[in-house]
Amino acid sequence: MGAKLSGGGGSKFHVESNHDINVTPFVDVMLVLLIIFMVAAPLATVNVEVKLPPASVKPQPNPPKPVYISLQRNGNVYVGDDPSSLDTLGDDLRARIGARDPDQERIFIRCDKGTRYADFMKLMNKLQDNGFYSVALQGEDANN
Repeated sequence: MGAKLSGGGGSKFHVESNHDINVTPFVDVMLVLLIIFMVAAPLATVNVEVKLPPASVKPQPNPPKPVYISLQRNGNVYVGDDPSSLDTLGDDLRARIGARDPDQERIFIRCDKGTRYADFMKLMNKLQDNGFYSVALQGEDANN
């Protein structure tokens, strides 16, 4: 707001409102952003010219529900939530995966950190003997 110091109308203490918006700071910020983008855009491009062939990928079906094997410290084996044993592990896994191909099926192994290495290797050998070669080991997230 500004006070009217001279001129006609009203007393010398009459105050008029200033209804104009000052856009100068807005324009300054926008010009700085424009300069930043003008400098950064050429740095983000690749200068090597390559003519890429077209890619046509068939949509992939959703992966099946993962199969988990849990090995406890005392040697107990579970397929999912169901108890199993090393002797019946192959049959239990085939029943769990159904008609899917065992060679293509990924098995997730959850193992207690206090489990003996010999028990873990027996489990791995039993999986390979039954044709399950794609194995993933699951661990605890270090951030938690």
